[in-house]
Amino acid sequence: MQSATSSEFAVKFWGVRGSIPTPGPTTVRYGGNTSCIEMIVGGRRLIFDAGTGLQQLSHDLMQDLPEESYMFFTHYHWDHIQGFPFFEPAFLPDHKLTIYGSTPENGDSLRKHFLERVLHPNAPIPLSNLSKKLDFVHIKCGSTFQLDDITIQTGPLNHPNTAMGYRVTWNGKSVFYCTDTEHLPAEEGMDENVLKLAQDADMLIYDAMYTDAEYHDPKSPKIGWGHSTWQEGVKVAKAANVKTLVVFHHEPAHSDDFLDKLTSEVRSLHESSVLAREGLKVAV
Repeated sequence: MQSATSSEFAVKFWGVRGSIPTPGPTTVRYGGNTSCIEMIVGGRRLIFDAGTGLQQLSHDLMQDLPEESYMFFTHYHWDHIQGFPFFEPAFLPDHKLTIYGSTPENGDSLRKHFLERVLHPNAPIPLSNLSKKLDFVHIKCGSTFQLDDITIQTGPLNHPNTAMGYRVTWNGKSVFYCTDTEHLPAEEGMDENVLKLAQDADMLIYDAMYTDAEYHDPKSPKIGWGHSTWQEGVKVAKAANVKTLVVFHHEPAHSDDFLDKLTSEVRSLHESSVLAREGLKVAV
């Protein structure tokens, strides 16, 4: 892959599936890897979540490896960490990898939490092989911080065991990465934390795992599972004046044909909408 130009701000999707990888003949066009996106921001490559899509990103990154890469975690459920043990740059002695995320309320450092609780029980590779330049930055959810000239705002999302959304702003453009989150009941209105970070964003990447019919299915309701619907994503995009809505975190059972049909339905209500698929790159 050619190095990003200093003026480029784009998002590339490496894993777009929720909950569990779904390789197979019915997920070829949209992909079956779990959550992993990359923001290419002024020559820097920012990685959000480390699902199984991270492996392909890793291969790509190794072709033109920068001195430093940055990884941000929304939370640490399996579908957001499965790819990390196969992220080659993390095991190169001279590559600097900075990991950003929150920690549990027990007061453990992010390093201890990540290495001993997130990675160690799940990783097939000895932790002693990790880069000596691995660094950790604890983020207090709701805070705003700078990465050089990039502004990153965070906020809480409605998900079991909690999750954190990230709004990335650079050169007057903003992307809000909003997964995994569940909308509030209709009588409570929209989630103010989500609306705040989505306001006037150029792109909203939204957890639209279900349709309204699936979410409210009396035989198997998904209420309380920590995920939202594409219809709610459209509502948020319109209420917050979002330019482009990206439907993300596809349900494992949603086939390519299902998602093709869904594309038409989403665009009928929000014309500038995109369904995320592996390999898709969208300029901000």
